Amino acid sequence: MSNFYTDNENLKFHLHHSLMEKIVRLKENNFADKDKYDYAPLDYEDAMDSYDKILEVIGEISGEIISANADEVDKTGPKLIDNEVVYAEGTRKNLDVLVETGMIGMSLPREYGGLNFSLVPYVMAAEIVSRADAGFANIWGLQDCAETIHEFASDEIKNEFLPRFYNGATAAMDLTEPDAGSDLQAVQLKATYDENKGCWILNGVKRFITNGDADISLVLARSEEGTKDARGLSLFVYDRTAKAVTVRRIENKLGIKGSPTCELVFKDAPAKLIGDRKMGLIKYVMSLMNSARLGVGAQSVGIAEAAYREALKYAQEREQFGKSIINYPAVYELLTNMKVKIDAIRTLLYETSRYVDIFKSYTFIQKERNLTPDERNEQKHYQKIADGFTPLLKLFSSEYCNQIAYDAIQIHGGTGFMKDFPVERIYRDARITSIYEGTSQLQVVAAIKNIGNGLFQKVLADFSTKKIKPDLDFLKNILVKMTDQFSKSVEKVNEHNDVELYDFHSRRLVEMAGNVIIGYLLLFDANRNDIFRKSAEIFIRNARAENIEKVSFINNFDTKDLGSYKF
Repeated sequence: MSNFYTDNENLKFHLHHSLMEKIVRLKENNFADKDKYDYAPLDYEDAMDSYDKILEVIGEISGEIISANADEVDKTGPKLIDNEVVYAEGTRKNLDVLVETGMIGMSLPREYGGLNFSLVPYVMAAEIVSRADAGFANIWGLQDCAETIHEFASDEIKNEFLPRFYNGATAAMDLTEPDAGSDLQAVQLKATYDENKGCWILNGVKRFITNGDADISLVLARSEEGTKDARGLSLFVYDRTAKAVTVRRIENKLGIKGSPTCELVFKDAPAKLIGDRKMGLIKYVMSLMNSARLGVGAQSVGIAEAAYREALKYAQEREQFGKSIINYPAVYELLTNMKVKIDAIRTLLYETSRYVDIFKSYTFIQKERNLTPDERNEQKHYQKIADGFTPLLKLFSSEYCNQIAYDAIQIHGGTGFMKDFPVERIYRDARITSIYEGTSQLQVVAAIKNIGNGLFQKVLADFSTKKIKPDLDFLKNILVKMTDQFSKSVEKVNEHNDVELYDFHSRRLVEMAGNVIIGYLLLFDANRNDIFRKSAEIFIRNARAENIEKVSFINNFDTKDLGSYKF
């Protein structure tokens, strides 16, 4: 039997991290639920045992059911019948088994039917499901919307909507529009309050909405008449039972075909306000998008893992010129670099998840009592790093995912171009990861701020003080030199005091910073367990070469040459 959790020792390694005890105690509020719910953990060890068992269940479902249905779902996809999205048969089976086993709403409090899990095992489950079928991961993963409702909605709305997730309610983020893609402050779908009905009414069009016909939708709409920017937008929750939304079509996509992407028309659709007016984009959607980008990070790692596994299996079985192709340097170098990149983005994924876990827990504790000065400082510390690492994660994980899927096809040769092997579907599924929830270019825009404000530099300075085993010192010394190179490159770009030039070099600077940060994280992993030593060594060597190339480009770039790149 295939189990996508137990067959990957790296997952347990990242689950059992030194920060997890702190995370669990915060999430469980020192195990306050142990006398209220018979399935609540008694202590840290009990909680970790629960995480492990649930992940094993998800691993089995993913390995035995979801992955087995993936090809059929890719071929048939969802259909639009009588204004309702009808999932492919395999998708329905996947969802049914996850609902039956209580795998929906994992991170929600127990009072709403959830398991009150911390974010780390939830993100790990998302990686596992994504390895099985990236398209289905979108349907399952949009329970992120429940977290937004839990964090920002009134008790009345929480009591109405959150218990439904445990029973299998699907969710959607209705954000983008035909004229408002990445620029969400241009959203025009109109929200007006109807005094007679005592509710908000939505009118307008939403486009490229993942799982658009969901049971529960979070809708970004313009509530303030006469406004044109983010300050006029609010967030609403819409219940599909109102039947006030028309699904114009399901988009015909390159990949993730089991996940319905819809164009929607809202016509006098009743909705309820989440939180405060005017804070829809500024506060709530920014939080929602950060969660979604973490989800895409998990999805990217899962897709990359699937691609690598297919490539490795094929290389071991395929013989050319009298021996398996895995014995040829051109092939085993590709495979090794694929594995190194997966280890790299996985360690960034779970480091980011742990930071989010801590600051989110403090956010909820803050609603019950005042935080101590030390707790407040900790909350701010972890939130700053989490906000800085999230775009870095989305950038690196999605780009590496695409590279790994590309190389997996290459190892298959002409066979990989055919639909007979799963790698063809995996390759198509990978492509969207660097586009949706903010393109790679937009992640650079978000990440470069953390160079401008010095956050990444502070993180690297802190990393450099951590003690490691003496036999790993040579890798740490390389990273210290790379940090110096990065800092000098930032100074070199800044000395021109040219905003356009700074933007032009921003991706180079962000990737340099990311290479050093990931290098340190892999070094710390190797310090904990020698199985990561190989990945740490290869990644740091390759990253050093990449950064030297970027340094050379920046140092030898004449500002006069900027014009030659323009159209």
